[in-house]
Amino acid sequence: MIEAEYRFPYLAHAPMEPLDAVIRATGDGYELWAGSQIPTIDQGVVAKTLGVPAEKVAVHTQFAGGSFGRRATPNGDVAMEVAGILKATDGRRPVKLVWTREDDIQGGRYRPLFVHRLRAALDDDGRPVAWQHRLAGQSIMKEMGGLRDNGVDPVSVEGAEDLPYSFEHFAVEGHNPEAGVPVLWWRSVGHTHTAFSTETFMDELAHAAGEDPVAFRLARLGDHDRHRGVLELAADRAGWGKPVPEGRARGVAVHKSFNSYVAQVVEVSKGENGLPRVHRVVCAVDCGVAINPHNIEAQMQSGIGYGLGAALYDEVVLEDGRPKQANFDTYLPTRMTDMPEVEVHIVDSDAAPTGVGEPGTPPVAPAVANAWFALTGERVRRLPFRRNG
Repeated sequence: MIEAEYRFPYLAHAPMEPLDAVIRATGDGYELWAGSQIPTIDQGVVAKTLGVPAEKVAVHTQFAGGSFGRRATPNGDVAMEVAGILKATDGRRPVKLVWTREDDIQGGRYRPLFVHRLRAALDDDGRPVAWQHRLAGQSIMKEMGGLRDNGVDPVSVEGAEDLPYSFEHFAVEGHNPEAGVPVLWWRSVGHTHTAFSTETFMDELAHAAGEDPVAFRLARLGDHDRHRGVLELAADRAGWGKPVPEGRARGVAVHKSFNSYVAQVVEVSKGENGLPRVHRVVCAVDCGVAINPHNIEAQMQSGIGYGLGAALYDEVVLEDGRPKQANFDTYLPTRMTDMPEVEVHIVDSDAAPTGVGEPGTPPVAPAVANAWFALTGERVRRLPFRRNG
């Protein structure tokens, strides 16, 4: 029996552009300008705050300098606040509201803290025959009435309940304890933690079976041809199995999210700070028909950079009920100096086009962790990496 426990912290969204909005009164209603991810919620919140029908509120949805889920709150917090200010000033002048970085990181909603425990059994031939996955963390969907009939939050278990690998015995349990911390979807939502636990655990099973990590996965993908396609493409373009530069090692992960399939192979060394230094990421993506290849490449690069910061550095720690992190000096995004060379290879497909904004994020952290094990022999089961010193 092989067992592992994985721990994931609260994460802030920390977009470069802080949360903001502009509102003004017109002759017969109101106009709101905001980088909203759910404009209808913001429209309804403004209407309720100002006591007018929703059709009296015109929403101008702007390009936002980052959101990652933070501008999709069920209570429309920023829209509510700017409308409340306008109401308190009798609508005499337009109002522009800009949250400070501290407002955002310390007063926002977070990716939930999660703990995962996985167990698996291998037979005498090293073949995995049983897989049990138990995970616990706050529910995002409960506030929105999005639980299944059996009480399971689907975004807590996504990426864990639908593994492509074949096992004779398979069980996943999701538990959602209550806590007083507001939570919200964060770029790739539940896949942020389920991809890490499942793909690093698969590497542990491959090591226990004495098999190559890529070959071990391919042997258990069955008829999941699209997983197989991106995994083989990424491994081939990365030169899997060929020598790496001295002082480096490779790691791999493959994961499906938002109906797109992404595999990544990374090359890492040990940085001067003792953390992984990621030099190269080879990413293969199957998102159906490639409507705009340049946009797909950009989104994969962006998702990798975003996920890398969370993997290496980021967490929100509560002390006496208050977040300790407040700005980019304590909540560290990926710097340009951290960003690796990224190659993106798009699978030629005639399937229906699917998402690309989020699927690049989940595989990068487990791929780095698996490369770190290949380099150092150390397993990372708690994020961020800097917590494992």
